[in-house]
Amino acid sequence: MNKKFWLAFVVIFIVWNVLNYLIHGVILGSAYMSEAVMKVMRPDMMSKMWIFYVVSFIQSFFLVLIYSKWQKGKGISEGVQFGVYSGLLMATPMAYSEYAMYPLPYSLVLQWFLYGMLHFIILGIVMALLFGKKPAAAAAA
Repeated sequence: MNKKFWLAFVVIFIVWNVLNYLIHGVILGSAYMSEAVMKVMRPDMMSKMWIFYVVSFIQSFFLVLIYSKWQKGKGISEGVQFGVYSGLLMATPMAYSEYAMYPLPYSLVLQWFLYGMLHFIILGIVMALLFGKKPAAAAAA
């Protein structure tokens, strides 16, 4: 793990949490205030927000670790591809397992999935930009 890895890890952790805020705090904030959703949410959820940061710290580390081993240095299209793969791996079970367990409106679950996919695609693009093209890939392009 070199400097590029650690830089990518810090940047991805920050971008991950900014995207979470934009998606869940700004875009979906009013959806979380509906009666159906409020029934299944913890009343003390804000006191447990630190758990989200710990989880995103761990997820960011492993996402960057996997990308660093997987990437071939071919640029943004590779980041998009990785984002789609990781989004399908992460966003699908997150959204739909919650739907199976809790009485949530399907419209919210679908938004979780779609915004989750967008979230991971953006993270993939950021990683592709941070890791850059490898010399062989740059010469071939």
